[in-house]
Amino acid sequence: MNNIKIKICGIKNTAILDCCNNLKVDYFGLVFFKTSPRNININSAKNLIHYQRKKNTIPIGVFVNYQLNELNELIKITNLKYVQLHGNENNTYISKLKKKNNVTIIKAIDIDNKNDLQKIELYTEVDFFLFDYKSKNNELPGGNAKSFDWSILKNINISKPWFISGGINKNNINNLLEILNPYGIDISSGVEDRPGIKNAKKIKEIVDIIHG
Repeated sequence: MNNIKIKICGIKNTAILDCCNNLKVDYFGLVFFKTSPRNININSAKNLIHYQRKKNTIPIGVFVNYQLNELNELIKITNLKYVQLHGNENNTYISKLKKKNNVTIIKAIDIDNKNDLQKIELYTEVDFFLFDYKSKNNELPGGNAKSFDWSILKNINISKPWFISGGINKNNINNLLEILNPYGIDISSGVEDRPGIKNAKKIKEIVDIIHG
């Protein structure tokens, strides 16, 4: 059994959250992005975070280009401790966010080729990186069921732990694990029946593979 962390992103109800708890999933993502089929409103997110307060699977809020004051207020309302940034947020923004709130920051880096890895140097204030497929102009920033060339990350040497995301499912996860040894794996579309609708059986299948 390996110790790779698992994050299931885009959770919207307690039934799927119970599944994650039972399977000892490490993190679950709450997507605050209105055009996403996985979007969750603040009240529903508050309810899930409250429901989860004495359980082990940790909530992570996922945001794209929020105004800083708006995000500060949302963190205060929801009591989020982990924040994942998927937009054009720069190091100054991240520094101010951390100074204002007691939060752990995950910064998504979109990957298309090796040159994209240079972006790592721009974010000294983050706690984790998440490497994801680089979406095209008409695609959502995440959750597109598309992968990048994972070999780009082979033998990567950075000082911060990192997650990998983008089109990961039960059919390709073993290939990923043969190439890479990430801190964590972030899965969304790979455990869905359709965008935004998670399937508990698919979650169990992929958790069994990762922790098998």
